[in-house]
Amino acid sequence: MAPSFGWAFAANYLFVRRRSQPKTVNVHYQIEISHKAREQLRALPREQRRQIGWRLEEMRDDLRGDVLKLQAKGDLYRLRVGNFRVLFTLEGAVIKVYAVKDRKEAYG
Repeated sequence: MAPSFGWAFAANYLFVRRRSQPKTVNVHYQIEISHKAREQLRALPREQRRQIGWRLEEMRDDLRGDVLKLQAKGDLYRLRVGNFRVLFTLEGAVIKVYAVKDRKEAYG
């Protein structure tokens, strides 16, 4: 048997006004990968290159994924992909990847 909440609950529940949702603007970023970062990607196994590529494609729309701004480094960011970090800067609507490193070497 379903629990009875009474008319007062039902009346309050039915007439709750919803606040308008703020409109969000989707930003589609362009990705530029430096020569050094390309060399670092080529040195990785194929499956890890694929994972990083997929995550970079997901990141094009509103920086989706595990993206974090590096606090002590100014306007630098990182994308976490398993044990690897994709390090990049954000300049307007352009993501500039400057390094792809193992997590142990990324921040040193």
